[in-house]
Amino acid sequence: MLQGALRSGTAHRRSVFEVFARHLPEGRRYGVVGGTGRLLDALESFIFDDPALEYLTSMRVIDDETAAWLASYRFSGDIWGYAEGDCYFPGSPILVVEGTFAEAVLLETLILSIFNHDSAIASAASRMVHAAGGRPLIEMGSRRTHEMAAVAAARVAYVTGFATTSNLAAGRLYGVPTAGTAAHAFILLHDSERHAFASQLESSGPGTTLLVDTYDVERAVRMAVELAGLSLGAVRIDSGDLGVMARSVRAQLDSLGATGTRIVATSDLDEYTIAALAAAPVDAYGVGTSLVTGSGAPTAALVYKLVARVSAPGEPLRPVAKHSVGKPSRGGRKWAVRHLDASGFAQTEVVSTSEPSLGPHDRPLLVPLVAAGQVVGREPLSAARARHTAAVAELPPHARQLSRGYAAIPTEHR
Repeated sequence: MLQGALRSGTAHRRSVFEVFARHLPEGRRYGVVGGTGRLLDALESFIFDDPALEYLTSMRVIDDETAAWLASYRFSGDIWGYAEGDCYFPGSPILVVEGTFAEAVLLETLILSIFNHDSAIASAASRMVHAAGGRPLIEMGSRRTHEMAAVAAARVAYVTGFATTSNLAAGRLYGVPTAGTAAHAFILLHDSERHAFASQLESSGPGTTLLVDTYDVERAVRMAVELAGLSLGAVRIDSGDLGVMARSVRAQLDSLGATGTRIVATSDLDEYTIAALAAAPVDAYGVGTSLVTGSGAPTAALVYKLVARVSAPGEPLRPVAKHSVGKPSRGGRKWAVRHLDASGFAQTEVVSTSEPSLGPHDRPLLVPLVAAGQVVGREPLSAARARHTAAVAELPPHARQLSRGYAAIPTEHR
């Protein structure tokens, strides 16, 4: 596309691209914007170096003229977007990219690969956090996905309310609090379960979490309290009927006097199994596979579409849109506002092709992220985490239901 536009003389036309979802995953009531911070980091290093250009030209992907243009490529346009952690709905313009066609079209895969992954994980994680009802969640999905996707998933899970991650790279790169447990392999390594528990306690102290379901749970719990004393931090259950097992373990711990010892439940949890354990005496959940795969929706189905362009330098932007059956787009550069009622609950997502006049209960959604090629929207992860809490709190109560339903609020196009 770039090479063709350079040849036709249209590559430098001022253009506006928009990222949006035509629909939410089936049954979901809201989506969560994830990956904004990662995109801003990636954008600053998005260039075409000599080895890349050598490959592209040697394989005849591009001609020499296009390679010469790419050699000095730096995005110099503007980007606005929904702030990370905010909620979105079908048709929400969660990212608006304005620049020349040549500069902006090259960002499509970079933007969509980050946002489709991170927003899918964020949307699933948010549901899990609300299903947990205030009990902490540990992100434990690194072994169920690509190694770099695991780091990104841990980051965005923290944005949506997970307490910790077992991924130490996410801790190092993004400051996500880390926590973990020992695996069954550690128990099986030792000559006895007693030896394994004693070794872990000696290494990590009595506040550690002991895995008690390798052999006989009742025997393991009794041994754990015997070795660690009443200050034992937690026990982890990773198999069986978690609700029944948690009640049995809680009763045993209390009878032994270890009333402060917590119970951590793991074993292929998702938002539905977490909700089903609401009445069980579980103190924390470890979630892996379902989180890093978006709990059945591994992509947010976001698209990147040209919605406006000029015909000649100095002319105003004019809307453009595709009209294909099943995949139409709405032309025009967009603005977005979330209209709230007097109580502060969201009522409507208003998307317009002219800058709106804000009412007393309107919250503008697009914030500047990049201005003239310079990143202006970088923020600490804690800000995105706080924003998500506030954004979900302003949704109507039915938005947090796990049952199948429609988007929590309608999107109105003006």
